Amino acid sequence: MTPFIRHSGVAAAFIRENIDTDLIIPKQFLTTILRSGLGRHLFHDLRYREDGSEDPDFVLNREPGRGASILLGGANFGCGSSREHAPWALLDFGFRAILAPSFADIFRTNAFKNGLLPAVVDPAVLGALAASSEPITVDLEALTLAQGGAVHPFTCEPWGRSALLEGLDEIETTLRRLPAIEAFEARRKRECAWL
Repeated sequence: MTPFIRHSGVAAAFIRENIDTDLIIPKQFLTTILRSGLGRHLFHDLRYREDGSEDPDFVLNREPGRGASILLGGANFGCGSSREHAPWALLDFGFRAILAPSFADIFRTNAFKNGLLPAVVDPAVLGALAASSEPITVDLEALTLAQGGAVHPFTCEPWGRSALLEGLDEIETTLRRLPAIEAFEARRKRECAWL
């Protein structure tokens, strides 16, 4: 997994409460287990009209949203189902960080596991960030968001922060402890051979 230490980019503001995983990536696109190719279906029902053309009113279909790598969302972002396709689609579109007042638990966990930062931001700060078109710098080491001359704090779970800073997924984290695991297994075989 690519480490996330600091990222600068433009933001798309889609600040709406309870953005659920079915809205992020509708069920008809869950037929793949590949993590690539889902970005074109991100927010499908909002991005495209019935005839398949883009809806120019949706934030990701106009500048600066079209090239955004930071998404500003509302409270309880990622609620609904446990589909891991939601962070896959956000990452495939090009997002590296989602800034919102709160996240659904499973979405937040899936985001960390896939290298997408779910940063918890005060609603007033979110509004200030959305009011400017200046790029935002997300500094995960310092837990700050910088835009223009302003710097704001954000929070994220310590284990997720550590995993993103080191670029480690769960398997890589487990493999780092391989000597301790092997030592435990060897001791268990000696002391509990009947198991």
